[in-house]
Amino acid sequence: MSLRVLWPDVIEPPALGAAHPVGDSTLDDVEMLVYDAASPLPESVHDADVFVVWGRPSHLLPDDARALTMVQLVQGLMAGTEVLTAAGFADDAVVCSGVGLHDRPVAEHTLALVLALVRRLPTLLEARRECTWRADMAGHQPLHPEGPVTTLLDAEVLIWGFGSIAHTLAPMLTALGARVRGVARSAGVRAGVEVVGAADVDTVLPETDILVSLLPGTEDTRHVIDTRRLDLLPAHAYVVNVGRGSVLDEDALVAALHAGTLGGAALDVMETEPLPPESPLWRAPGVILTPHCAGGRPVGYGDLLRTNLRALRTGTGWRNRV
Repeated sequence: MSLRVLWPDVIEPPALGAAHPVGDSTLDDVEMLVYDAASPLPESVHDADVFVVWGRPSHLLPDDARALTMVQLVQGLMAGTEVLTAAGFADDAVVCSGVGLHDRPVAEHTLALVLALVRRLPTLLEARRECTWRADMAGHQPLHPEGPVTTLLDAEVLIWGFGSIAHTLAPMLTALGARVRGVARSAGVRAGVEVVGAADVDTVLPETDILVSLLPGTEDTRHVIDTRRLDLLPAHAYVVNVGRGSVLDEDALVAALHAGTLGGAALDVMETEPLPPESPLWRAPGVILTPHCAGGRPVGYGDLLRTNLRALRTGTGWRNRV
């Protein structure tokens, strides 16, 4: 049985079948059809068996679901698949995510944001713009001064949303001396890290120097980091959001920063993207903003696709099935 695979033009298609370095004759008859990720699908590809989604505007997905009446596998290369499951694809179409493809790039970016806050890069960059030498930040410094932490050594870091990215990030933070805990739906020990249940998050927020959110965007997580929870954090705490913008009440964050009840924040995701010029986040003190660029580099997507194409034929061995 041949398979017609729709592949987005924003990323290089993987080698399949005999073209793959190790060879795989079971995928020799797969036909790759490259489509324009920014445009509606042409009628000529409406009979495709597999739809790979990456870099596609979410408003096009409901039309895709109506058009692709024969699709058997919808393979997202993104970690979160809420836009795919809400699009309306046929009930018998398998939806798979790209969980695991972004662990290292996102963990790396998150670490960069944490270090930028801890090492006070926003303050130093502002001083550079003003041609000011910050002598108070040079020379001899206390290891643990009053106020925001200035090193990861002995810093209390809480990662809320302890999935595969957190499993990659936590050892990086630990290697730099941080004491890391996690928050997930259920308590336990994961990757050697103590994880508390989400119902108990309020008990650990007051002990947190750096709160890192890797939460997905769902109805249950909308604005879970709100005024009340920001108030539970120490006044010196940093907030880093690299999950979904909807989990953080941005108005509450801006208010806390202006009031001086938070040490600072770093956001790679916002509720509205691109962030409009009128957003108060642009002018809030102590904020680092990056344009949702932590991921964007799915690592190992070829292996994921090959695995799930085989599973489509055998009915077993699915990876990241939603």
